[in-house]
Amino acid sequence: MTAPKHTTKEYQALDAAHHIHAFLDQKTLNEQGALVIARGQGLNLWDSDGKRYLDGMSGLWCTALGYGRADLNAAAARQLEELPYYNLFFHTTHPRVVELSELLFSLLPAHYSHAIYTNSGSEANEVLIRSVRRYWQVVGKPQKKIMIGRWNGYHGSTLGSTALGGMGFMHEMGGMLPDFAHIGEPYYFAAGGDLSEDEFGLEAARELEAKILELGAENVAAFVAEPFQGAGGMIFPPASYWAEIQRICRQHDVLLCADEVIGGFGRTGEWFAHQHFGFEPDTLTIAKGLTSGYIPMGGLVLSRRIADALVQQGGVFAHGLTYAGHPVAAAVAIANLTALRDERIVERVKADTGPYLQQLLRDTFGEHPLIGEIQGTGLVAALQFAEDRASRKRFANENDIAWHCRNVGFDEGLIIRSTLGRMIVAPALVASHAELDELVEKTRRALDRTGRELNLL
Repeated sequence: MTAPKHTTKEYQALDAAHHIHAFLDQKTLNEQGALVIARGQGLNLWDSDGKRYLDGMSGLWCTALGYGRADLNAAAARQLEELPYYNLFFHTTHPRVVELSELLFSLLPAHYSHAIYTNSGSEANEVLIRSVRRYWQVVGKPQKKIMIGRWNGYHGSTLGSTALGGMGFMHEMGGMLPDFAHIGEPYYFAAGGDLSEDEFGLEAARELEAKILELGAENVAAFVAEPFQGAGGMIFPPASYWAEIQRICRQHDVLLCADEVIGGFGRTGEWFAHQHFGFEPDTLTIAKGLTSGYIPMGGLVLSRRIADALVQQGGVFAHGLTYAGHPVAAAVAIANLTALRDERIVERVKADTGPYLQQLLRDTFGEHPLIGEIQGTGLVAALQFAEDRASRKRFANENDIAWHCRNVGFDEGLIIRSTLGRMIVAPALVASHAELDELVEKTRRALDRTGRELNLL
């Protein structure tokens, strides 16, 4: 273990002097001092003062195999010795990216055939926008440009991915572009009214059809959405939703594109979240779990329909990234996917640890006075704060309550995430029953403390 070079206060001061953080008020953070995470092993993290935290969020939905995996570290080290970098320009490739593609497509459904590698999910969604529009040009429908996303959906923080996403506050900061449109999110607890879940799911899906007809199907290129919403609150749509979305896209010749950056590589107990929900996208955006977050890497997976058109008819595709298919990233991805496959981790999430966590959450919070709904499957879940469960009445200040709970969680030695009025958990896929017990117990403590400290209980 490397000894720290600075004290915690020194790290915080240097960080404040030189670094602008993501999605935070930097002035407030500088006054408080950033949490300095110094070490990780398994599901545990330690800060620069030696305090241990159970990571209930897999970093940022990334570390599927947990921290400190010797096989992933060794794969990176070997590749650094053999070929630390080369590009995929100049008519070249390298063994690791070829081997990664071979492995990746052995795990994907058969109707996918090609990938374009990137450095992140945000970049992969940028590539998605250009690839979809180029596809329609190639097949003789260049007017099909409009990309439809969902309000409160998240697809990254580059300019194109911000426009595709539905975070209004990001649009207000210069993050909107022409030829992007949005429909409502399938958030039954918030918007279901007097409808049943299935009725609401169909109504939410048919909002897409109305938007396509409004814009003109001849102008709409694709509908892009996360199988379940991640950064928007881990919102799972009603069971009726995705089949109707797929019907609408097929009927109107609109590509159906799934953002699998969070849901991919076993999170739901299936290799990809769209398999859990039972629909068949034309493209998949991947990242995070591809390398367990050890090395940055993402990609866009294309169906044969799209890839064949781009390859056979498209000529030069004016796209490229300096670090796309980076050999070290590809080597780590191979080690990561091999471990997920050979150790049968995805199957264990589906048959064992996933059901264990979901039942434990429902046993613990099913009657909790602050919780109105529990959603999730596999090793991902959300707890919805509610003033009244029966009427689905949300707290007016739910964001403040959830943020307070998140901070109390840190104090309890647990890293969980809050989004609007929802607490999110997504532990590493290698979590044991004992670690899941600790996760839920510390979450319960954080909720109970929040209730007492805010006079809600």
